[in-house]
Amino acid sequence: MTLDDVVLRRATASDAFAAADVWLRSYTAALPTVRRAHTDDEVRAHFRDVVVPARETWVAELDGSLIGVMVLADSLLSQLYLDPGWRGRGLGDRFVALAKERGPDGLELWTFQVNGPARRFYERHGFVAVAYTDGHDNEENEPDIRYVWRPDS
Repeated sequence: MTLDDVVLRRATASDAFAAADVWLRSYTAALPTVRRAHTDDEVRAHFRDVVVPARETWVAELDGSLIGVMVLADSLLSQLYLDPGWRGRGLGDRFVALAKERGPDGLELWTFQVNGPARRFYERHGFVAVAYTDGHDNEENEPDIRYVWRPDS
């Protein structure tokens, strides 16, 4: 299967658990040193009760299976997680292009400082680091970075 076979679409209620599972697999693979603030079941419930019904949630689907999830909340790109086997294959690029279409006036996001691959990815897509924290305001207590993208930058 290739990237051309992947469909990006809005998530439905029936996608919530599969989207949460993509998040869980991705987080575990990409952030092995970062403490998770919630159990697997709490993450799944959050996707079911909050993320999918109350946020602009997009999924990447391939042959009936979800392999990526992106969540927008106004100008905040709050989540972008890919199944580990799909990292580095252009799927994240497609999600960011979609996010920029949905937020043409600009976007912001947060990522952990320790997540070098994500930082390089977002910087390659024109996001600029504007704030660094010691992690006191996030549930993981992990130092993070706020990135901003503006269409004129």
